[in-house]
Amino acid sequence: METISSRQVYANSWMTVREDAIRRADGSDGIYGVVDKPTAAVIIPRDGERLHLVEQFRYPVGQRRWEFPMGTAPDRAEVAPDVLAARELEEETGLVAGRMELLGDLDIAPGMSSQREHVFLATELTAGPARREHTEQDMRARWFTTAEFEEMVRGSELVDAQSLAAYLLLLLHDRS
Repeated sequence: METISSRQVYANSWMTVREDAIRRADGSDGIYGVVDKPTAAVIIPRDGERLHLVEQFRYPVGQRRWEFPMGTAPDRAEVAPDVLAARELEEETGLVAGRMELLGDLDIAPGMSSQREHVFLATELTAGPARREHTEQDMRARWFTTAEFEEMVRGSELVDAQSLAAYLLLLLHDRS
């Protein structure tokens, strides 16, 4: 596939949207709308059989959602994934990890977005004050047992795709 042209159609502090004119291998033309976002980190804070989640209002779906702490650096900056993970964990939960282990990577929505997430397991946790951004002022945080977490998934109370995929990486990690 060949990119013929590319133009930015929208930008804000968190993302850009571009439209690319492409030519396929068979010579036919097409377009792609692409959401470009910086690298993100998803953090699974775990203390024994407990997982720490955050809940916030997610405007695009018009509802509050429980999920693992996650995020990107401000102003679309690219930051080393481990540094980003530590910053997001402390910012959203107040927790500081004595140990942070990379579990794997996720492509969020590769049919429409370039964003990649790195999933980390955070353990040896120390509690402190959260340092949330203004946009996170409605965020709540809470510990759940793994049984409670899985029941939330079964009951469609926890439907965040990144958190579900991250949990699968955790389960695979625990099996090895």
